[in-house]
Amino acid sequence: MKTLFKSGTLALLTTLFLWIGGTAHAQIPATQHANGISYITGGVGEEESLAIVAEAKQWPLFLELSQLENGRGVWIFGANIKILNSKQQVVFEAQAEGPYMLINLDAGDYSIEASYQGVVQKRAISVKANTPQKVSIFWK
Repeated sequence: MKTLFKSGTLALLTTLFLWIGGTAHAQIPATQHANGISYITGGVGEEESLAIVAEAKQWPLFLELSQLENGRGVWIFGANIKILNSKQQVVFEAQAEGPYMLINLDAGDYSIEASYQGVVQKRAISVKANTPQKVSIFWK
């Protein structure tokens, strides 16, 4: 089972990081492309997680991926993320390399199909210009 750390720990660290306002040392993973859409995925390790969370307000879509393990929420990596447009055409597909994924989608209506350990979760979203959106996907 691919897990990283407890989600409550990250929330505390994120709050502390944003409170002290330091992004100078944080490293954002490299921007990648799938079907012509840029994205960043990661969040493995404290600095990378904090850097992605701080960067999220600059991206139209911020995905947060976790699951229930032994009664606790834990971050995951390895989920396959597929995004379909309103015509049900796949416009984006990539594997999450951490619990976070930032995706540069154009404004419009989409459906997300996130698959992890054989279980598929679906979400309908509407991306609006200049309005970052966070979508949390949680597997039980």
